Amino acid sequence: MYAGSRKQKEIAPHKGHVRKGDTVRVLSGKDRGKQAKVLRVIPSKGTAIVERVNLAKKHTKANPQKNVKGGIAEREAPIRLAKLQVVCPSCNQATRTGSHRTDEGAKRFCRNCETEM
Repeated sequence: MYAGSRKQKEIAPHKGHVRKGDTVRVLSGKDRGKQAKVLRVIPSKGTAIVERVNLAKKHTKANPQKNVKGGIAEREAPIRLAKLQVVCPSCNQATRTGSHRTDEGAKRFCRNCETEM
């Protein structure tokens, strides 16, 4: 199939279970089992940037005017939110999250130990 022959399906914005600053565990892929902190979430694409996970190599050319060194740089590439699961700080397990509606707003909780996150 040719690239221009059919419109690509648009991805609906993901109502994320993952937030910036959360500790997550990677469920599948080359980094399966790694536990790291979320740096940025991109809900429109359903992806997140996770610290030291899904590293991509980028070849850079030296530019003395901008103080850029040449060589091969590693940087984090986005990873799908479906491949991530939040780690509960109290029970230290990868878990699904739920939410309660309170007077202060919505509060997340761990489905394993039922403590607030």
